[in-house]
Amino acid sequence: MIAFVSFPVPSVNTEAYAVARHHLDVEEDALMDLDDEVEASGSNLKLTCPGESLTSAQAFMRGHGTYVDNEEVISSLAGTVERVNKLVTVKAIRTRYNPEVGDLVVGRITEVQPRRWKVDANSRQDAVLMLSSVNLPGGVQRRKLESDELQMRNFFEEGDLLVAEVQAFFSDGAMSLHTRSLKYGKLRNGQLVTIPPILVRRLKSHFISLPCGVDLILGLNGYIWVSKHVKESEQEGEEGFDAEAVYSNRNDEIDSATRIAISRVTNIIRVLAAHFVPLTDVLLLESYEWAIEQEGEPMDLLHDDVGEALVHAITRG
Repeated sequence: MIAFVSFPVPSVNTEAYAVARHHLDVEEDALMDLDDEVEASGSNLKLTCPGESLTSAQAFMRGHGTYVDNEEVISSLAGTVERVNKLVTVKAIRTRYNPEVGDLVVGRITEVQPRRWKVDANSRQDAVLMLSSVNLPGGVQRRKLESDELQMRNFFEEGDLLVAEVQAFFSDGAMSLHTRSLKYGKLRNGQLVTIPPILVRRLKSHFISLPCGVDLILGLNGYIWVSKHVKESEQEGEEGFDAEAVYSNRNDEIDSATRIAISRVTNIIRVLAAHFVPLTDVLLLESYEWAIEQEGEPMDLLHDDVGEALVHAITRG
């Protein structure tokens, strides 16, 4: 015969627990400590490592990248600390890009499939660019015909670089891209730089023109395109655009001064990324002006002492 024995439930002083959990003094001190650490670290980013105590678990809720031990929120990975109200999270330094609708991304065509292209966008899986989501010759919105599908490699083929916008997500989580604006599309006349996506800040515009005749496209996925400047008049006119120019695989003539400027900007981005400095338009312009004042070659920026001097010069304020 089986007998069931019930054990008494241990009593919990709920009032004392609530007071300890929401004590104002503890909460305010923890908030001040966390904010002070973030501000002292510069650029509103606080780096942390696994096992480091972040704040009190009595005042904050733990988010991704953290766990609770001995009434403290502990980091479980190496990354940057972020706080939204009372939620503390840690974003990994080295991680794949996590896309959102409306993001600007730079990608590389990896495969041409029926009525779609697969695009490497530094995410967990390849993105998809549908044939119906690109501009076709003539500049008018129309149904894509079988003849358009047969000419897909005339628009994009394996290895081509492009800039696009995240339009939606498929059921399996893959992002759907579109290039329906002439400011999007195939990339030419430049160089690709790859940095951790966490270092690309969300700006009002991710198309940046520097006075040295260099254009930058800061992809939120960590792919940055540095190219020669394109005049605005060449980008205008949605109707009747020149398809051969838009989808051409040939680079334009680039003079030596512009090539040097592109190399200098590229090396500046590499130096800032190596020192974990987030990129903004103002910071890039200050960095370029500092590099010009040094009157050195673009390759000199990759020397350790010069790179450290650059970072110190632009972050000391």
